[in-house]
Amino acid sequence: MKTKTINFQKKFEKFTDQWSPKVIAQMNDCQFKLVKVEGDFTWHDHTDTDEVFIVIDGQLRIDFRDGSITLNEGEMAIVYKGVEHKPYAENECKILLVEPAGTVNTGDAGGDQTAQEEWI
Repeated sequence: MKTKTINFQKKFEKFTDQWSPKVIAQMNDCQFKLVKVEGDFTWHDHTDTDEVFIVIDGQLRIDFRDGSITLNEGEMAIVYKGVEHKPYAENECKILLVEPAGTVNTGDAGGDQTAQEEWI
């Protein structure tokens, strides 16, 4: 496999849909996914894996049952497995997610915001 560079901005230009992560790379069993978000997401958790949120552009709030955190551009947070959370962005926010391949964006919650794996 040949090493190549991946330009986040060029990848973000390839899609407009919200809350639908796009896989841009895989390293071992972890995938790197870009996603545009705005508004509320569904309450969910991931029982078997941690999830990394890295804000590329904008601001993201992650609500928990006992509080919330706010991530600004250039910041990241880890949501640990089994912790129920609900991302929210007042305005469009661009995020890089790092999580194991096959991780469903809504965990076991399902619903209209469940995305299918898509590579760009």
